[in-house]
Amino acid sequence: MENCSTNLCGLFKNQKRKDWPEKINNINTNKLVVLKEPTGREIGLRYELGRELGRGEFGITYLCKDRQTGEELACKSISKNKLRKAIDIEDLRRQVEIMRHLPIHPNIVTLKYTYEDEDDVHLVMELCGGDDLLHRIVSEGYYTERSAASVIKTAVQVVQVTVTHSYYF
Repeated sequence: MENCSTNLCGLFKNQKRKDWPEKINNINTNKLVVLKEPTGREIGLRYELGRELGRGEFGITYLCKDRQTGEELACKSISKNKLRKAIDIEDLRRQVEIMRHLPIHPNIVTLKYTYEDEDDVHLVMELCGGDDLLHRIVSEGYYTERSAASVIKTAVQVVQVTVTHSYYF
């Protein structure tokens, strides 16, 4: 067994045997569970996902509609396949815990519900209208000193609220 370069065992000879099946099959035989207490598992039962609103490194944000109330919300769907490192999973867990503990604030998106299925984690949030700050800056071309000060003041207030309520996470 010393010269086993012709099969897969050579790739794993320094690893524990219990890790082999996942590596050999290139799949995780244990289902990845990200959220400690999701609202549910079947997002489609409560929400109808609509058009794409945005896209990021880990997921896609969709317009979603509550089937019971008709309320329009945003749903950030994060693919578990994109969560490749333990730090990615911990960051997502921390983000959810922080959002759950934030107070209602006019400049902070409210997390409504969380869902987790086999493939994705879904964060259902308040829908924010309008453009993001970068788009507004680019479209305006410039800000007056007073306008820039107002934007910075709001950003600092949001950071203060977030840090105050996320201290233990």
